[in-house]
Amino acid sequence: MMFFRFSGIANKLWAFAQMGAARRPLAACPELRFFKLMGAGTGEGFTPKPDTGAVALLLVWDDLATARRALASLPVLARYRARADEQMVLHLETQSVWGAWSGQAPFRPATGPERCAGPVVALTRATVRPTRLAQFWRRVPDISAAIGSDPNVLFKIGVGEVPWLHQMTFSIWPDLGAMAQFARANGPHARAIRAVRDGDWFAEELYARFALVEASGCWNGRALDLSGPAIAAE
Repeated sequence: MMFFRFSGIANKLWAFAQMGAARRPLAACPELRFFKLMGAGTGEGFTPKPDTGAVALLLVWDDLATARRALASLPVLARYRARADEQMVLHLETQSVWGAWSGQAPFRPATGPERCAGPVVALTRATVRPTRLAQFWRRVPDISAAIGSDPNVLFKIGVGEVPWLHQMTFSIWPDLGAMAQFARANGPHARAIRAVRDGDWFAEELYARFALVEASGCWNGRALDLSGPAIAAE
């Protein structure tokens, strides 16, 4: 997962144009199994208001060595690095996944024993039914506030392919217990999950959990401190 932040009108317009222009060179990379280019939200990281200076690239490779080599050599990614004020690169290993994304199964759980220690990444992605948009977005501020006030969350951001319709939340937790405690708590998040199920709000959804293998770069001028307080999306 790669996050880039841009400043200045020219660089922001360039980053916006790449939502279309970067697709061809990425699709031409034979080792890249799945990719998505996404914009980001503001505030606690998941709001209807976009952050025009932040973008996210989800890139799925077969293994860590392939990912490292491609990230260092692909010209399209070099252009992002050259224009961005800051970037953060996270290498993830799939632990569990359920659902589909654009009709595909992009993540493959790692073989061998599951990583039980260390930071955990939670990814939730959904296509919201147009008829449920108003109900969905009424729930979002309370959920974002709950995540933002949780002392355990190390990083959180909301991104999406299409504003308001295709949404993804991305958060990093110190361990599986902290993430599970938040998910089970009877608060805005749990109530929203029940409403989603009862009202059939999503046309497509995917839930995945990853181990954080490596982290580099910074966000908002700070490196990701896996033992310290959270880094907000903005």
